[in-house]
Amino acid sequence: MKLYDDVILDLENLLKDFQGQELEIKETLWPDSGKKNMVLRTDMAFELGGNESQFPALGGTAVTSNADFIQKDSIVLYGTDLTEISGELPYARLTFCRVDEDSMGEGEKLYKAIKNLEYVRYHVNPDGFMTRVSSLQNRESVRVSKEAIQKNISFSDVGTLMLNSLHKDPKVLSAKVIFINLKDFPYEKLASLIKRSDDITKTIDHIMSSSLMDCNTCSLQKVCEEVEGMKELHFKKDKSE
Repeated sequence: MKLYDDVILDLENLLKDFQGQELEIKETLWPDSGKKNMVLRTDMAFELGGNESQFPALGGTAVTSNADFIQKDSIVLYGTDLTEISGELPYARLTFCRVDEDSMGEGEKLYKAIKNLEYVRYHVNPDGFMTRVSSLQNRESVRVSKEAIQKNISFSDVGTLMLNSLHKDPKVLSAKVIFINLKDFPYEKLASLIKRSDDITKTIDHIMSSSLMDCNTCSLQKVCEEVEGMKELHFKKDKSE
């Protein structure tokens, strides 16, 4: 499955100009508070990508079957770990998933499988680390509690919980979770690549849900033409009708 491969390659090329550090995958999981994970402003140590600060706040997920991209599970940090942060910073979270292509299916099944991997961000709630997602504003920010900082929470803890949650899906063979909070990172370029990934997912949905489709008038025609594997989906759908 090559639908997102060009995006992943461009993201990796964007990252290679910066020094990242690979973090430990923890054997003991940080507590997950589930839906009760609420960090009030009075209890927080700081925000990353907070709305009031106007710092970038981004989150994206891309899927591949290419082992060259993701050979093993990993957590990578570009920037400062949580206990060393003293004020507000930008924030970005990227997740690359390597999947068993044969198990992803086609059509609606493929779309749902991809969306389920994206939805993992809603199901991982490290105690004292509250992710705030605004689909309307395309923002994913974080609020971290004073108590979690006192207990030495780290991106290693958060990333490990994310990997653990991703592997609950048997289609996931390996995954890479990336955190970025560097002030000098090109977040505008990153936002553009994340949007491209989102457009690919929207195009998959559009192809599968539209009973009648005129490619010449379709607003997603450019994505369909540029992304390797997208036209193949198109043809498969046409043949099934």
